[in-house]
Order: sequence, then C-alpha cells, then structure tokens
Amino acid sequence: MAKRVIYIHGFNSSHKSYKAVRFGELMAHYDVDYCVPCLNHEPIQAIIKLEQLLTPNTVLLGSSLGGFFATYLSQRYQIPAVVINPAVAPYNLLQALLGPNYNPYQDYHYDLNSSHINALKILSVDKLKYPELLYLLQQTGDEVLNFQHAVNYYSQCKQRVEFGGDHSYTGFDNTFTSIVDFLKIT
Repeated sequence: MAKRVIYIHGFNSSHKSYKAVRFGELMAHYDVDYCVPCLNHEPIQAIIKLEQLLTPNTVLLGSSLGGFFATYLSQRYQIPAVVINPAVAPYNLLQALLGPNYNPYQDYHYDLNSSHINALKILSVDKLKYPELLYLLQQTGDEVLNFQHAVNYYSQCKQRVEFGGDHSYTGFDNTFTSIVDFLKIT
C-alpha cells in the first residue's frame, strides 16, 4: 500500500494554497497517495473529515491552523507530522475574529462563534506525548503567530527554526528534502 500524505491547510485557506500545490508537485515524483482535503471553518467537522482519510500508512503536513490539527492527529493516532509555522493556541488568536468572516479561497461567508473557539480548546494537546513524531518548521518573521510559542511548545521535537521569513514560510522549497526524510517518503 502506498504511503498516504495528507496536507492540512490553515485557517481561511484552501486545498489550492501555494504550499499544498507546491508540495503536491514534488509528491508527483514519489509513489504516494497525496491528498489535500478542503476544510471549512468548523473545527470538529474538519477533524472528522481528516480522521476519515487516515490509513495505517499516513503521514501529515500541516500549516498554521493545519499544524494545530496535524499535532492533534499525530498525538492521538501516533502519526508522523511536519508542522509549518503552526498555531499553538488558535482559540486565543481567533477570539479577535469572532463574528462574520469570509474565506476568499473557498468563496464563502460564515460566522465564527464561541462554539468554534470551544472546539479548538477541546482539540488542544496540552502536553506532547509523542514529540518524536513531530517536526517543527518555523520562521521567526511570522507576522501572524508568535514564533516563540511554537519553539517552546515543540521544544522536545525536531526543529528547523529560520531567522526572518513570514507566515507563508518564505523559501518553502528549501525544506522539501528534510520533510521527505522526516516523513520517510521514498
């Protein structure tokens, strides 16, 4: 059975994000089942959709809020995951966005409410039980998330922390080899 590689996009993003598409182009050269589900804003629905895609040979790659989801799945199901500029406590960040929102990449309007915040709190992993399954790719110039939160939270994990950059992870292509190696994609 081919390895399944699931890319998990971030908040208000889509399966067409640059990193998802670019990593898919790389994966075309490997014998893998690469999938990028299009997730909506409802955290529990997103997790259910992701859980339905898991196979015994799955590895994960998640960016921002997708990194938060990848961490949850990694620790719950003991799955290797690479997290890119991950949201460590998205329930805190998203408080400021409560109310009407628009996802331009999926072209739909929705209301972000306290039930979504509470769902994220429920999915939060307080202490990493299997830190060896996680690889943090972090840039210090992330303008959306405080990079130090991720560096501290993933302190027991393999890390690649780069000075500068931004939330989109400048120079993403330079990480391909280390991602493929960590996830044992052959």
